[in-house]
Amino acid sequence: MTTQANRRLPTGVYLLGFSLFAMGSAEFLLAGVLPEVATDLDVPLSSAGMLITAFAMGVVLGGPPFAVLSLRWPRRTTLVVTQAAFAISIGVGLLGDYPVLLVSRIVAGVAYAGFFAVASVTAIGLVTPDRHARASGAVVSGLSVAMVAGGPMGTLLSHFSGWRGGFWAVVVLTLVGIAGCVLGIHSVTTGSRPSTDVTREFATIRTPRLWVIYAITILTTAAYMITFNYSAAMLADITGLAEVWIPAVLALFGIGAFAGLSIGGRIADRRPHLALATGAGSIVVLSIVLAATMRHAWIVVPTIFLLGVAAFVLNPALYGRVFAIAGSAPTLAGATTVSAFQLGISGTPVLAAVTLSHGTALTSVCLIGVVLALLALPLIRLDQSRQDRTPAQHAAAQPSAAELG
Repeated sequence: MTTQANRRLPTGVYLLGFSLFAMGSAEFLLAGVLPEVATDLDVPLSSAGMLITAFAMGVVLGGPPFAVLSLRWPRRTTLVVTQAAFAISIGVGLLGDYPVLLVSRIVAGVAYAGFFAVASVTAIGLVTPDRHARASGAVVSGLSVAMVAGGPMGTLLSHFSGWRGGFWAVVVLTLVGIAGCVLGIHSVTTGSRPSTDVTREFATIRTPRLWVIYAITILTTAAYMITFNYSAAMLADITGLAEVWIPAVLALFGIGAFAGLSIGGRIADRRPHLALATGAGSIVVLSIVLAATMRHAWIVVPTIFLLGVAAFVLNPALYGRVFAIAGSAPTLAGATTVSAFQLGISGTPVLAAVTLSHGTALTSVCLIGVVLALLALPLIRLDQSRQDRTPAQHAAAQPSAAELG
């Protein structure tokens, strides 16, 4: 009985995952209603697309500075403030014109990144060190649920209530998330943190090993997202799949992501490099399969599911390595990890344009994913070799619950 209880993650971890689901749904929702936004605001589709870029830039550029500014705040206060700032910025954007919406998306991106980073640190503070990667994976699973359900359901709601309807639902869910954090997260997140040292945070972020992990994060994220982002177009134009089935196939990627997080969270705490190498290597193989067999639905559909599994097996291990290396000063390192993920996502259109602008086949994006994942493999081996040389340092870097609280 005790063993089973010890294996169960605290409720607070799942509350953080729910909050991330609520906020992450806004990221996946906008792509589904972009034409309606452009028409309603009387702007070109390219200008509407800048709303996606604005959010990404808010995450990439604003998350780490916000994390530094909030270092001396109690964890729960930071979680509530970032969610409130996110909800307010989304609401203000919905009430304004295009320039207001553009600025609000930047602010929402900063708040989102700040919450994501602090939520990850808070989650590992709620569990013992041997479950850090699993707890991080449970929080990140909120994003896979947002991908599977939040974005599509928000898009459906927006089609019935106007494009703003889905975003108002995000605001409501975020407020529910705030209530959950206030009521359910208190044991290690209340009170001040006098031991927090901004200088130590900046010193830690300069650790070369940490930037190897960030490079792996950017490369592997771009490797699977470049294929996912163009999957709908490939399924329609090459596979010839009926339009009604395309959302269901894309949802399989999200279901695979959820499974991958569960698998990766259990592997990553003890063998993080096995999870990293397996995920990156599988992305290579599956991307090649998609490029070669895109005309055959019976192969493509299960392969997209498996790509989701492979992609998100990586995430708990990436967070686990960041917190192992930066255990004494995890907040800025966690925020920079979120920025690295977002940089990998937002860079995929640029990478795809390198080949597509020259008239190459749409499946060339899968081959770009192959190259990116292959580039990550030697970096994974490099990090493993460095860890093997300094096991004592690695063990000493693990943060205690008291430090994180």
